[in-house]
Amino acid sequence: MLREPAELRVDDYGRDELPIGLLGEAGISPGADLLAVSDGDGRIVLRCAEDAIRDLLERGEL
Repeated sequence: MLREPAELRVDDYGRDELPIGLLGEAGISPGADLLAVSDGDGRIVLRCAEDAIRDLLERGEL
């Protein structure tokens, strides 16, 4: 499925806001705890912390 990209800008404090529609498509609700991991080449992966911890315990990887 091809989705519309969201253009974002990092502010002077290194912060950004993700559009609610983008979060919804990813199954992330407002207030969710997330884990951010750099995937190299300018990519950052956000995962629900609960899912990432479960994968780490069960499979030994994030």
